[in-house]
Amino acid sequence: MPPTRILTEYGGMTNLPPPANNTDTEYEEHGLEGWMSHLVELRTRLIRSATAILVVFVALFYWRNGIFELFSAPMVRSLPEGARMISTEVTSNFFVPIKFVLWVSFIAALPVVLYQIWAFVAPGLYAREKKLVVPVVVSSYLLFLLGSAFAYFVVFPTVFQLMAKLTPQGVEMATDIDRYLSFGLAMFLAFGLAFEVPVVVVVLVKLGFVSIQQLKDWRAYMIVGAFAVSALITPPDAVSMLLLAIPLCLLYEVGIWAARFAVPKNEANATDAASIKSN
Repeated sequence: MPPTRILTEYGGMTNLPPPANNTDTEYEEHGLEGWMSHLVELRTRLIRSATAILVVFVALFYWRNGIFELFSAPMVRSLPEGARMISTEVTSNFFVPIKFVLWVSFIAALPVVLYQIWAFVAPGLYAREKKLVVPVVVSSYLLFLLGSAFAYFVVFPTVFQLMAKLTPQGVEMATDIDRYLSFGLAMFLAFGLAFEVPVVVVVLVKLGFVSIQQLKDWRAYMIVGAFAVSALITPPDAVSMLLLAIPLCLLYEVGIWAARFAVPKNEANATDAASIKSN
């Protein structure tokens, strides 16, 4: 690149070297350092989360068989007299309790995991979002536990006793422990997520995506959707479907009720008026 020629105050021309363009280089270096620092922090948060899960897993490993017996108690009580659960795989007796203990360890260490996620994303959030995150995370965790407890204490005994009564004559009911683990974890996840409906409703209203009036107008669609989701997730019987669909509808109403307290009254009235006007 040729040197730059400029006019001096005496009318002459002089040669100067081209200006150093360090802005792009400095910006690239700064951006690279920022990405590297984020990746290092992310690695640290992941290691801490994994360590928390591992610590709980090691602490519960000795009692793995007792924990699995507690988990399988609703099924065992529903079996005919003298019947027992079976293991069709060679290694199921050892690995199935370990899998369930690993699940329990993850749920028990979930507050630590959520805190690590919060600590990683908190610097990029606004003050309003930070105020919303903590109640949402705490309530989500508690509602997930409540949904899992509902599945264990209400759904499992009801469904298993019904299945035992519907077993045809000449057929022995003997459930494989691996299949039971898959079914139980699927039910825990389904009912745990279903109980998150109030949190989802409140967050949508708080962020302004929907209004309380719109949620009231969508009640009929919510009932149809609740029964459709229940039919897809639960076992193919009407009792299981009702045990999920009815709580979904009730939790939707709880979410509407809770949204009234999460949003200021004047703001809620304004959004309701806007939604009515748009309709």
